[in-house]
Amino acid sequence: MSLLNTIIPELNRSPFYQLRDQLSRLFEPSANRAPESFGDWLPALDAFEDKDKYVVSLELPGLKKEDISVTVQDGVLTVSGERKREQDVTTGNVHRTERYYGKFTRSVSLPPTAKSDKVAATYKDGVLHVELPKAEEAKPKSIEVKVS
Repeated sequence: MSLLNTIIPELNRSPFYQLRDQLSRLFEPSANRAPESFGDWLPALDAFEDKDKYVVSLELPGLKKEDISVTVQDGVLTVSGERKREQDVTTGNVHRTERYYGKFTRSVSLPPTAKSDKVAATYKDGVLHVELPKAEEAKPKSIEVKVS
């Protein structure tokens, strides 16, 4: 809390302070946060592959399994869900809110070599891991070199 907020606490309640706070959060360098005024939030996502599979991981802290939906359709992996507020603040004054709530949807186009009929999803410690095996023809093959 800044010194100004300590000296003049009523500034925290004014609409101008709230607007300044939202604008400052808008320009904070953060790749996985979106200001509430722009609607839905986007959980951080990593996508990579190894020789056998494609993997997509999303940070979804505080969600339950029932709050998450994973679908694959027409070569697109979609993870969606909703994070609900733990407590609805209807009385008192909110001084700061930086955690984001609401619905989210993240979609990733899959390469044609992903076997979408064999998709597997696991959720542990707030991280969702989705794995799609590669088709045999997409896996690297070792070629024996013959000496003549």
